[in-house]
Amino acid sequence: MSTPPGLSDRLRAALQHLRERREINTVTLRYTDVPAVLVPDVEANLTHEELVLALPEDEPRLVLHELAFASPEGTRKHAQLLIFWMPPAAGEQEETYTAGFTALREHLPDVRVHLTARRTGQLAYRRLVALAG
Repeated sequence: MSTPPGLSDRLRAALQHLRERREINTVTLRYTDVPAVLVPDVEANLTHEELVLALPEDEPRLVLHELAFASPEGTRKHAQLLIFWMPPAAGEQEETYTAGFTALREHLPDVRVHLTARRTGQLAYRRLVALAG
């Protein structure tokens, strides 16, 4: 699959790394100033709490995160989430990041959980588990 416009080769490599290796479960993405291209900001193995703490209070980010959780029956499960982090203080950048979010949704058809969060409370672990179900 080719890389859509606005997604860097570095981003494509980071996404491939996330899918093929288990040493990272999170890739956060940001736009470069010039040209407006999405690049990896963080590639890490983050717990849910670390993920929430890693999100800037005043800047948007796009996040691909593999959530580990247990089903009600106790079975271990994993689900990839595509998160559009858009805190209120970053309002002027929403249109640009919305375009990137849309491009990633199309580029990653196997990621079924997509959500927009404006406050950290919207990323509560139990809510994410319910969405990933």
